[in-house]
Amino acid sequence: MIITILATVFVLGVLIFVHEFGHFIIAKLSGIKVERLSLGYPPRAFGFKWGETDYCISWLPIGGYCKMAGIVDESLDTNIKGEPWEFQSKSAPTKAAVISAGSGMNFVLAIFIFSLMAYYFGVPSEKPLIGGVKENYPAEEAGIKDGDLMISIDGVEVSTWAQMTEIILSNVSEGPQKFEWLRDEKIYSAEIISVKEKNPIDGEIEEVRVIGVYNKINKVGIFGGVKDGFEKTFTLTALVIVTIKRIITGEESIKTSLGGPIIIAKIAGESARLGMWSLVGFMAFLSLNLGLLNLLPVPVLDGGHLVFIAIEVIIRRPLPLKLKLIIQQVGMALLFLLMVFIIYNDIMRVIK
Repeated sequence: MIITILATVFVLGVLIFVHEFGHFIIAKLSGIKVERLSLGYPPRAFGFKWGETDYCISWLPIGGYCKMAGIVDESLDTNIKGEPWEFQSKSAPTKAAVISAGSGMNFVLAIFIFSLMAYYFGVPSEKPLIGGVKENYPAEEAGIKDGDLMISIDGVEVSTWAQMTEIILSNVSEGPQKFEWLRDEKIYSAEIISVKEKNPIDGEIEEVRVIGVYNKINKVGIFGGVKDGFEKTFTLTALVIVTIKRIITGEESIKTSLGGPIIIAKIAGESARLGMWSLVGFMAFLSLNLGLLNLLPVPVLDGGHLVFIAIEVIIRRPLPLKLKLIIQQVGMALLFLLMVFIIYNDIMRVIK
């Protein structure tokens, strides 16, 4: 329990700080007055004031916020006077940059972590090349060794590690599969029955079928690590976009696809028990999720503010404050209801 709590506080604390710091630093550089930078939502617990900004920790640990002068946000403040240091007084590109900076920093964090992990650990080979075999697992019992190249499973030719893994995972019958592999230009074969094991898959701990082999790892330099960091972030972001699309179109259930604070805490705790790097990798995946979800065109979220900015550019005048306030209030109410649903769904998933 203590490990789960500490892991959750660490992960969410870093992600929230990075996101809000993105808004904060670009706002400051743009000459916008930042009234408060808070981890957590009010009421305020403790903090200090430095210059014009109140830096604080607040009691509700469900997020954070960067309160800028002259913007109608979750604080529902409509005290806009048209001063040059206010958000509303800035140009559309400046406002868009400030609003996008939070998600931008989340993507930067994900790229940094993935790049660091690639540089430190290396990059898995795309080929189905065996880099290691676990003791007392089916692959070892079948005679598979380090350096072997898998060439087919059940008569289906495999050319990539991902293709090989997919065939093993899809073995719903749980029966034997015929594997063929190449060693020293000689073909070997054996029937192997995969076993169930808990593994981290796309940020969740799932029970999957494995035979007990590791992918061959290729060491890369700094530039190779950065390249892999960008590629992994791009690939995972595309997967998240596809998932969101499938939820919207009803192809995927919101109950199984969305996780709230309880599920995040559960996965953070399990990742921490697997090791620090597993937890950091989960944080990177969660960071790009946070960055992407915040850009959705929903009131209260950053994407909602970007919609306001786009509309004001089109109509060439600011939207009425009263209209913005109503939209924000409706958005907050809907977001609250969604959070209640997600937390309830989390509880149901955990107790099953």
